[in-house]
Amino acid sequence: MSSKKHIKITGTSNISWKDAIVKTIAEASDTICNLSSVVVLEQRANIQNDKIVEYFVDLDLEFEIDKNLKSTCQESNESDLDE
Repeated sequence: MSSKKHIKITGTSNISWKDAIVKTIAEASDTICNLSSVVVLEQRANIQNDKIVEYFVDLDLEFEIDKNLKSTCQESNESDLDE
């Protein structure tokens, strides 16, 4: 049996909203195992001199919680640190 958990996370990029989404998911996957879905909740930006200079995204990330997967997740993160 497994359960799902949701977290809200904000990401940024100087390039685009898509880049902010991709980077944020990649960063979250470094510390959260078993990511399964993402919902883009909000997009916004900072503007200077009539141009967007920073993109922000609020994401709802879903991941699976499973006691059997706990050791696999820890082993995976530990091996990443060894590299």
